[in-house]
Amino acid sequence: MAAGDVLRDLGNGLILRRATIEDAQDLAAFYMEAFRQPDEPDPNPGFLAATHDHLHGPRPTYGPDNFTIVEDTASGAIVSSIGLLSQTWTYGGIEFAVGRIEPVATHAKYRRRGLVRAQFEVAHQWSAERGELAQAITGIPYFYRQFGYEMTIELGGGREGSKANVPNLKDGQQEPCLIRPATTTDLPFIKDTDERGSSRYLVTCRRDEALWRHELCGRMEGNFNGVLFRIIEAPTGERLGYFAYHPRPWRGTLGLRAYELTAGHSWAAVTPTVLRYLKQVGEAYAAEHGGQIEPFERLAFHLGTEHPAYAVLASVLPQINRPYAFYMRVPDLSAFLSHIAPVLEQRLAASPLAGHGGELRLSFYRSGLRLSFEQGKLTQVESWQPGHAEDGDAAFPDLTFLKLLFGYRDLTEIRHAFPDCWCRDDVTEALLSALFPKRPSLVWAVN
Repeated sequence: MAAGDVLRDLGNGLILRRATIEDAQDLAAFYMEAFRQPDEPDPNPGFLAATHDHLHGPRPTYGPDNFTIVEDTASGAIVSSIGLLSQTWTYGGIEFAVGRIEPVATHAKYRRRGLVRAQFEVAHQWSAERGELAQAITGIPYFYRQFGYEMTIELGGGREGSKANVPNLKDGQQEPCLIRPATTTDLPFIKDTDERGSSRYLVTCRRDEALWRHELCGRMEGNFNGVLFRIIEAPTGERLGYFAYHPRPWRGTLGLRAYELTAGHSWAAVTPTVLRYLKQVGEAYAAEHGGQIEPFERLAFHLGTEHPAYAVLASVLPQINRPYAFYMRVPDLSAFLSHIAPVLEQRLAASPLAGHGGELRLSFYRSGLRLSFEQGKLTQVESWQPGHAEDGDAAFPDLTFLKLLFGYRDLTEIRHAFPDCWCRDDVTEALLSALFPKRPSLVWAVN
């Protein structure tokens, strides 16, 4: 359907339609008001730039036709809207397409009318048509579970500490490395360095060069998702790595969003220079803006729960910030498991059950899956219907299997939290533990 076409008549004068570029100003105003901070008297200004970038960013990820709008025809006002951002994530190095739904908002007077549900049905259909195997949301607690989502991948988390902890250079000492702004000629280097670092994690987000270019220089000033990129160089000019940080402190804290080094370089040697640079940036911004912002006091590395830099930051950034979680939806588990079969087979080959053969029946109580193995190869994944509560080789209530699939929790943790999660015998437990070990993820999703 073309942009602007009516997708559904919702009754009571409300229509669900696809957005157009002519909606840009009204859509920005809607989101600015919807995401007004509780302690702020004015609408959220960051959504002016964010909405502009959503509508004008690189195709096909961005664009107005990726938005649905609920319009009150009596006034012509936008009363609810969601966006769908297509992107590529990886699972153990295997790419898979994801539809990220954001932002989601409804005017307070129009809530509890099923407007978000109607738009999710459309977004899920679009995502399926695009061949996306999963959908992801960052959102308020519990709400999105009613649409088939479960919290299954770490979101955020990191280390934080006072700027006073940053080590100073000794008298006469010079920085061991240099820091400069990144340019478009650095994009291949940033892309390669990021992908190398991503191999530490189970699930990551992969950007092509067009998306890296958008992150570097395509965002409108003021977009709260925007970051500044810096290249770390040796005195000889060799590029050692890169990092990206938020351009201004928020509530007294300046945050680092990404940080990677190339192989063979010491985090202990480079990280103090990065810390001193960030401290100078925060102090310069605070000096320029005076009493307009909270005093700059702290630095935060938003690099997830595990990162090699943390090994040399225990005393500098002693506060551990716990992560939230991504909501994930996998509408066709058979297709997803078949897609990541090489990862599962590799794990099995490295386990005590190498060369395993036979069936593994997973019960979700109202539905299930049958996995067939031959000599350590996953030969088939198909739907299977359990006949009663005790049927199958293992059972996972609700969507708890997604926690195991995405390495968010191991089998022991899920069984501890959910007594109705069970395994038939020791071999089944060993097989599930081999196929789905607990692994950290670091997803810097396309925003």
